[in-house]
Amino acid sequence: MSDDKKEVKSLLCVENLKMFFPVTSGVFARNVGTVKAVDDISFEIKQGETFGLVGESGCGKTTTGKCILKIHEPTSGKIFYGGQEIVSMSKKEFAPLRRKIQLVFQDPYSSLDPRSSVLGILSEAIQCDGKHRSHDTLQKNVNDLLSTVELDPMMSYRFPHELSGGQRQRLGIARALACNPDLIVCDEPVSALDVSIQAQIINLFKKIQQKMGITYLFIAHDLAVVRHISDRIGVMYLGHLVEVTESTSLYKMPLHPYTQTLLSAIPITDYYEEQKRERLPLKGEVPSPMHVPAGCPFNPRCLLADEQCRKVRPELREIYPNHFVACHKCSGKRGE
Repeated sequence: MSDDKKEVKSLLCVENLKMFFPVTSGVFARNVGTVKAVDDISFEIKQGETFGLVGESGCGKTTTGKCILKIHEPTSGKIFYGGQEIVSMSKKEFAPLRRKIQLVFQDPYSSLDPRSSVLGILSEAIQCDGKHRSHDTLQKNVNDLLSTVELDPMMSYRFPHELSGGQRQRLGIARALACNPDLIVCDEPVSALDVSIQAQIINLFKKIQQKMGITYLFIAHDLAVVRHISDRIGVMYLGHLVEVTESTSLYKMPLHPYTQTLLSAIPITDYYEEQKRERLPLKGEVPSPMHVPAGCPFNPRCLLADEQCRKVRPELREIYPNHFVACHKCSGKRGE
């Protein structure tokens, strides 16, 4: 069998992940409720691909990323990295994998030590493997990292406050690369940047992936952003995955009413195309994750919801090849 026909292995597999946070009140911290940030989601990411995770603020996408990084201990569910189940691992057992799963933060400035130079920030990340390196070797490694993220090596003696927003995010990416990771969780890495800089950072992520074969979990709230970098996209709503498919399929044929609404809100630069496009407004507000509606979580805002939607929670099922949707109204027939 030729190499291009070989099945690509999954690097990360999330199964039935749940992350609930207790809500307490009073001096005695009495439990008054539970925030269901992530409620029974499953997906996988193959080696070398980019999986986009999108949705409104508060839908649970960042919490999902933190569970994968073991910042949060999930309430239940399993996470397999390279075939190893990591949720049940102790800190000592997970330590060898820690460098292989890195994070790029949303706010590059607050994630960088303001008292440390670029050289110091990257040197610390390089040396966290415990191996001794000479000053000259460290300087060369830092220069190589800066060149990889398209920064001038002369910037190694600057401090974070002396860098622009785009340069800080490039530094954050370089810090993640310093650990030679296989998977990088990108938590809205371009949302704090100007639009022109966003495009540059997205292109940089793609170049790095082509050069190093790194796998990305790309978290964002903007479908227009993930369109240009993601191979597959998962759409989250109120802690649930409502649609998962390849990027091209999602934009050409969105099936879930929530996905259709999100796509209808993306600005279009062509005036005549914009005039022909149908807007799909949402009614109401996003319910509280403390009081998730019965049945389909989207039913209070969905124009197609009926009694079944209000009582029975739809399962994520394959409507078309590699196109999964959690909706009672998606029959799998073209045009519906």
